[in-house]
Amino acid sequence: MSISEKNFNKIFHVFLCLIAVTMIFRKPCSLLIILFAAFNLIFIKKLKYSKKQLLLMACIASPVLLELLLFWNNDSFARGLKAIEKSTSLVIFPLFIIGNYQRVKFFKIIQTYVISTTVFMIFFLTRFIIVYPDLVAKYVNRIDLWEMGYQFADSIGIHAPALNMHLAFVTVCALYFVFESFRNQKKIGFKITSVAVFLFSFFFVLLVNTRMALINTLIGFLVVFFYEIQSKFNLKKILLTSSVIVILLGGILFLFVQKNPYMKEKYSSVTFAYMDKVGKLDEIDHPEIKVFNSLVTRVSIWKSAWELAVQHLPFGVGASDGKPELNKYYKATNQQFLAKYEFPTHNQFLDFLLKFGILGPIVVVLYIFTIGYLGYDLKNAMIVSFFLIFFTSNLVDDFLLRFDGIAFSGLWFSIFGSYWLQQKFILDKAPEAV
Repeated sequence: MSISEKNFNKIFHVFLCLIAVTMIFRKPCSLLIILFAAFNLIFIKKLKYSKKQLLLMACIASPVLLELLLFWNNDSFARGLKAIEKSTSLVIFPLFIIGNYQRVKFFKIIQTYVISTTVFMIFFLTRFIIVYPDLVAKYVNRIDLWEMGYQFADSIGIHAPALNMHLAFVTVCALYFVFESFRNQKKIGFKITSVAVFLFSFFFVLLVNTRMALINTLIGFLVVFFYEIQSKFNLKKILLTSSVIVILLGGILFLFVQKNPYMKEKYSSVTFAYMDKVGKLDEIDHPEIKVFNSLVTRVSIWKSAWELAVQHLPFGVGASDGKPELNKYYKATNQQFLAKYEFPTHNQFLDFLLKFGILGPIVVVLYIFTIGYLGYDLKNAMIVSFFLIFFTSNLVDDFLLRFDGIAFSGLWFSIFGSYWLQQKFILDKAPEAV
């Protein structure tokens, strides 16, 4: 089968945009990934790999390679295969995206992703208001405000922290494009659209209202401001644009806190309550009500995971046995609350230490910090922000266990890597031109 370069590039680009935009919908996105792989297999002759590409691909696929290396350590062959199956996108994305790195339109893909995701969120918020009027009425009357973001995320079919990790990245990228619209003297309509998309995306971060995502969003804003100040863009325009954005953000945040007083509790007393009960959560009256999402619960989980992981060094308990073994440990140490709800590790570094032993955290560091290196080397605020968002999110959660973390990071890691390779190619060619 033959196809022109122009048509191949268009289809390739459409696939990347669709996969990025549908990442929060597991089934449609999984189907698109399969179709993307099939499309590239049909035109496999277009793939080209250099040593630099292969090294980058190995970094992206490192979690899967680790699972294959220690596959023998699984108690169940079937569960071991299932664990690997969840991570296959970490092979598909680098194989076909890095292999076609010169076709990746970095900024166009991100811009399409930001606008489309924000439009999707507006649609789902409208749907939520229409389909769940009782819940909306309850929240308007300030009843059970703690569950609002989780209910909204559930109505879409995704876990709230995962959704907000995506939205944090969308919002930071949207801010980048606001500055970009002013830097490149875009038409007034384009500037207004950029600002509107940014404000809507930030509103959705507040609506879902997970602590780490909001903190990451604000840190991402600082990263964008820092790189803008470092750029050659007119400092006066940067300060003027920044002042307007800060005022708008401050107004939205103030109004949201006024309408949602639970935020004050959530980010203070609720988060740090009962820290003297680490490992002793059953001593708290109704812990599922008082500390289900508190820091003390996570620290108790981390304590148990660390103790269990140390017992199974140097190779861990196996990829498929991490959660079952941790649940057994909860019961063995008489932690009934943790055992009842079967909490996972909630820390990717500890999770891989438990599953794979000494090599586990090393691979997580390699995987995540390579993204950080790409952003630092390219001096790109969006990539640096993605690194910070994904790194900190995995300190309090384990997103390399979930599709919405594995595929999300694998896709963008491959796109970032492609952009890095493009820039390296330009630099390598520059001396020849001279």
